[in-house]
Amino acid sequence: MTSVTDALKRQEIELPSWAFGNSGTRFKVFTQPGVPRSPEEKIADAAAVHRFTGVAPSVAMHIPWDKVSDYAQLAAYAKEQGVRLGAINSNVFQDDDYKLGSVTNPDPGVRRKATDHLLECVDIMDATGSRDLKLWFSDGTNYPGQDDIQDRQERLAAALREVYDRLGPEQRMLLEYKLFEPAFYTTDVPDWGTSYAHCLELGPKAVVCIDTGHHAPGTNIEFIVAFLLRVKKLGAFDFNSRFYADDDLMVGAADPFQLFRIMNEIVRGDALDPDRGIAFMLDQCHNIEVKIPAIIRSVMNVQEATAKALLVDRDALKRAQLEGDVLEANAVLMDAYNTDVRPLLAELRESQGLDPNPLAAYKRSGYFEQIVAERADGQQAGWGA
Repeated sequence: MTSVTDALKRQEIELPSWAFGNSGTRFKVFTQPGVPRSPEEKIADAAAVHRFTGVAPSVAMHIPWDKVSDYAQLAAYAKEQGVRLGAINSNVFQDDDYKLGSVTNPDPGVRRKATDHLLECVDIMDATGSRDLKLWFSDGTNYPGQDDIQDRQERLAAALREVYDRLGPEQRMLLEYKLFEPAFYTTDVPDWGTSYAHCLELGPKAVVCIDTGHHAPGTNIEFIVAFLLRVKKLGAFDFNSRFYADDDLMVGAADPFQLFRIMNEIVRGDALDPDRGIAFMLDQCHNIEVKIPAIIRSVMNVQEATAKALLVDRDALKRAQLEGDVLEANAVLMDAYNTDVRPLLAELRESQGLDPNPLAAYKRSGYFEQIVAERADGQQAGWGA
């Protein structure tokens, strides 16, 4: 049990700055009281989550949603709050110029604009000390014949190469993929194989980011995890839940067993420790639920899935597998999954000087009432849809 608690103590979960802002659907962005009005207030909210959970020490930023005049100063502010700035996420999907794509657009001027933004994000990484540049492209087509599919892959490869060559020695590129939306006929990075192929061509500093909501229904995500771990090309997760498509619901809400199966492969591959270089990030939109409690609950869901994965009896599992005992092998996994790990995590938090129930502690803290009063005026942050 000591090894389990030691691993849980070292676990780190990165929070997305945009999850603290207003969000919604293509039909409506909903507002809530107390929502941050600036990148600094997003960081303050993320720091509050870390204070109550103890495992969320970094905040991913999104440019230009989190654009400031001095990024080194923003990093210093984060440090004062007890957290650090994490991945820098680019945005080449919210400009009218990108209607037909960004780095794969048939217009070379638009491609130049998009690539320059990606290079700007690397400059920001230099100032913040961030390791990871996260790239997600909405690029694609809606109709057969709209554009040349192979040309678009060449344009993508050229842009990725230029940005990759700009990375510093300790910096990485995370290439995310998504099956569809907003494009419906072809998406230029639609799956893990496409991402992997581009990363393999680029070199060791390019790795795949798995967004758990970006797959076709029924996709075996844990297989993707196992494969990418084997070839050392898994760089990060964007954790969330989905029922239908890219729902961006709280991780573990729709299919907690899937989350356990994913974390089981992570533990099996000895890839949980931060030193292994895999970033475990949330990427969620809290459209109707209160944001900070939802993020705290999401962190706890990841902790619970991780604890269960750490409790798998590896010796018994391997023995059953080698003996071809199908039912016993499955039972070993199910025994771990069905274990109530909440008392274990409560004891762990108490040993770290934290409240055993982070949600209850947050509600008692008065932080929500404080930010509602302090942020009554001004323009709330959001992703602008």
